[in-house]
Amino acid sequence: MVAVTEAGTGSLTNDLTLTAEFRPYQEVEVHAKVAGYLKEIRVDVGDRVTQGQLLATLEIPEMADELAHAQANEKRSEAQLMQARGELQRAKFSHEMSHLAYGRLASVSKTRPNLVAQQEIDEAQARDRVSEAQIAAAEAGITASEEQVSASKATRQRIKTLEAYSQITAPFAGVVTRRYADTGAMIQAGTASQTQAMPVVRISQVDRLRLVLPVPESIVPTIRVGAPVMVSVDSLKRSFPGRIARFTGKVQSATRTMETEVDVPNPGLVLMPGMYASTTLTLAHRENVLTVPSAAVANHDSRPSVFIVNKDKKIEDRPIQLGLESAERVEVLSGLERGELVVVAGRGAVKTGQRVEPKVIQTIAGDTR
Repeated sequence: MVAVTEAGTGSLTNDLTLTAEFRPYQEVEVHAKVAGYLKEIRVDVGDRVTQGQLLATLEIPEMADELAHAQANEKRSEAQLMQARGELQRAKFSHEMSHLAYGRLASVSKTRPNLVAQQEIDEAQARDRVSEAQIAAAEAGITASEEQVSASKATRQRIKTLEAYSQITAPFAGVVTRRYADTGAMIQAGTASQTQAMPVVRISQVDRLRLVLPVPESIVPTIRVGAPVMVSVDSLKRSFPGRIARFTGKVQSATRTMETEVDVPNPGLVLMPGMYASTTLTLAHRENVLTVPSAAVANHDSRPSVFIVNKDKKIEDRPIQLGLESAERVEVLSGLERGELVVVAGRGAVKTGQRVEPKVIQTIAGDTR
């Protein structure tokens, strides 16, 4: 007696399960833009914060003095500009008088020659030209004063901008996952040159998480952005819906895998960064295909075949062509008909042409993963 099953039709799915750990969707260590003493810190580990929320305040006494000095320079520049405008007005009045006097003398000289000495006319003309030069000089003085006013305003605005950085705010909504400093601590400016500057807090966005999967090179062509996936978390005994959000588009030479990110919504904050999760990727799916158990297929010299029990109850070695394969069943493209009896156990105890008594066992031919 030999165990057999009927070749049947059903749906077949080829899946791949990958394991990874959750990462925050965004994570940043919040530094101070300017140096100062930590006057107040309003958050601690585990606190939820919103975008723009005040996290801490720095005390920078010297900045107030710099701002007062900049405001004084701005007022002095504005006063110099007003003075330059007054000088221009006086130069214009002087030019009008000089030009009028020269015009009168020149007119008299034309109508009544030799009445006015030529030297007097030349002196009047010189005074007219000097007054024109004074106007040009006054206009240049106004331009210089205006530029000085603009520079003073820019300096004051820069200091006010730096003063605003004394209030450290959250760049996005999230959870404080670490606090580095306490009240009174000296905080250095977090610039590129200050690599040792101490951050104030670390914030992680956890209302949505990333799951970075190492997808093998063989299935990279099947990855599609937007494809839905189910994410199983064993520690919670729950599954969560997600979608393939992005992938690097490059296979790493060391691992022959491509990093693929799945975004998982986490509005209730049930999931936490660092948790392990497994994701099942559907590589292929077939409906109404002929399938047999994987255990029934033998491969000799890369030629797949199955043992069947024919109508005469004799063993027959039947070559077949395989299609989609899953963990438990395989698709048969040719070489087998629906309803034929396939040997699923005891292949080593039988041989071609041997008469046997088949015993049909039940196998699942439906949706198989």
